[in-house]
Amino acid sequence: MSRAVLVERPGSHRLVEREVPAPGPGEVRVRVAAAGICLSDRELYEGRRAPGYVRYPIVPGHEWSGTVDAVGTGVGPALLGRPCVAEGFRSCGGYERCRYGETSLCTAGYAETGFTEPGAFADHLLVPARLLHPLPDDVDPRAAALLEPAAVVAAAVRAGRPRSGERIAVVGAGTLGLLAVQWLAASSPAEPAVVDPRTRSVPGRRDLPVRGPAAGARPRHRAGAGPARPAGARPARPARRGRRDVPGRLAASRGAPAVPGRRDGRRSASIFLNRFSGQVNTPALRSR
Repeated sequence: MSRAVLVERPGSHRLVEREVPAPGPGEVRVRVAAAGICLSDRELYEGRRAPGYVRYPIVPGHEWSGTVDAVGTGVGPALLGRPCVAEGFRSCGGYERCRYGETSLCTAGYAETGFTEPGAFADHLLVPARLLHPLPDDVDPRAAALLEPAAVVAAAVRAGRPRSGERIAVVGAGTLGLLAVQWLAASSPAEPAVVDPRTRSVPGRRDLPVRGPAAGARPRHRAGAGPARPAGARPARPARRGRRDVPGRLAASRGAPAVPGRRDGRRSASIFLNRFSGQVNTPALRSR
């Protein structure tokens, strides 16, 4: 038997037992090792998810890791026993958005593991083999379950194109914000800062290391509404003409190319870059 947490409707869930599912053609069955709880899972449970982006009853769970324990017809047996994660969006892979790698914007229709398709709050999960990402045999399954949110943040950071030596503020010190600090470390920020709207600091965040050529720089964390910024630096102002502004869907600015962002019904991870001529360059990454 295989157990699963079934959300029958907003505010109502139960633990169900059912037969172990068999993978269909082109599918693999994964024995789930770890699954994370995202804010969008809470939205799903509370009924605050936009119509069209959830299908009740549903087994949630889109941040997960596991091991392939069965394959369907047309799938090579070499995947058996492999630790893995998989992409959540069940995109078609053929339309223009998919060919550009923007699978969350697939025009063939919305389908996603944990929202319209059974998710990983279960012992077993069926996913298309083409969406699978095999992992090393010695991978930590708990860490691997964070690969999905890490990929979301990585897309936002890449869209923002941070430059070495810039002063960078990460707004929000939750899971996505702390992942953003790690990704941004690769760009060697001059003085990273972490801004959190909550009034109570969470232990451990203040000491989060940032590695890279920026000579032992550490992010400064400040709880509350005010931003953390270098002494003497002017506060960031709203972008105006001539400055780059990269919201979730589209980058538009004078003299800068458009950069497609990533937005879907589950979350947005947006980068806002405000560059001041002759002033402090302050990119700010916001993730929610």
